[in-house]
Amino acid sequence: MYIPAVAAAWFLPFVLPICFYVAFTDLREMLIKNHAVVALAVVFAVIGLFVLPPWSMQWTGGGIGPITVSLPPYVWQLLHIAIVLVLGFLFNAAGIMGAGDAKFLAAASAFVWAGDFMLVIMILMSTTLAGFLTHRLAKHTALSSIAPNWESWNRDKQFPMGFSLGASLAIYLALGTVYGS
Repeated sequence: MYIPAVAAAWFLPFVLPICFYVAFTDLREMLIKNHAVVALAVVFAVIGLFVLPPWSMQWTGGGIGPITVSLPPYVWQLLHIAIVLVLGFLFNAAGIMGAGDAKFLAAASAFVWAGDFMLVIMILMSTTLAGFLTHRLAKHTALSSIAPNWESWNRDKQFPMGFSLGASLAIYLALGTVYGS
């Protein structure tokens, strides 16, 4: 994995409660709250400043279109937010994903190193499949009586992606603490 293990270890305790909150509120209300998304971005901005200090790290080169730019890793990670936010808004406008999902993905993208993109896609596919099957199983059995007023039980053609998105980010950071660079 490309994420530094030290960075993943510092991010994980702050990100984990936010991921649980996002999963819970999306299951309960079919809504990812803006304050959770902002909190996630603030965690990266603040903790990342100490874990990946731009003034003491080697700058890395990368391309933005035909232009080659050299920036600190902290700034590259922050750029992920802007890029994923624009793509998320386009997907939302096309009806492919919800606005909360797009905003959460944008905030979460700062924590994902570019070299780990395929790994994160595999984690997301796995958590989405497991989350969908678990949700549908619980919905159509007596397990739904544990939380009878959850909005996600009433939506036949929609799935609370915050459940899978939160789990994916938590799993990625947990793996990063063990297998990170």
